[in-house]
Amino acid sequence: AVNLKILQKNPPAIDPMDEGFDYRQAVKTLDFDAFERDFDALLTDSQAWWPADFGHYGPLFVRMAWHAAGTYRVQDGRGGGGRGMQRFAPLNSWPDNVSLDKARRLLWPLKKKYGSKISWSDLIVYAGNRAMEHMGFT
Repeated sequence: AVNLKILQKNPPAIDPMDEGFDYRQAVKTLDFDAFERDFDALLTDSQAWWPADFGHYGPLFVRMAWHAAGTYRVQDGRGGGGRGMQRFAPLNSWPDNVSLDKARRLLWPLKKKYGSKISWSDLIVYAGNRAMEHMGFT
């Protein structure tokens, strides 16, 4: 039998928070200055397991955010960067998303540290935008 639960509108894997969880309130408690400092440090902290191109992860994070947004479907409004779906099948195994698992792995320490104060979707989109700023985009 085929498991169709993954197709339901809001499967638990997308929103693993408790029923009463209020993300709007949680994100207000984020120490954004500390978060931004941690993210900026990450951008140039090249890892041996996935070295940063020319000492900077910015292009990788921009690509990750671009590919997350690129899944949006005008016909039915599904997809896009708003749910962090790039972490799950089948998107995470699409050939054009190759190596983006490394970008998400780089973000994992931040996600672990800040927890539910920032969603995966916001973290992915933020990573692309902040990387652009860090590389000089105004």
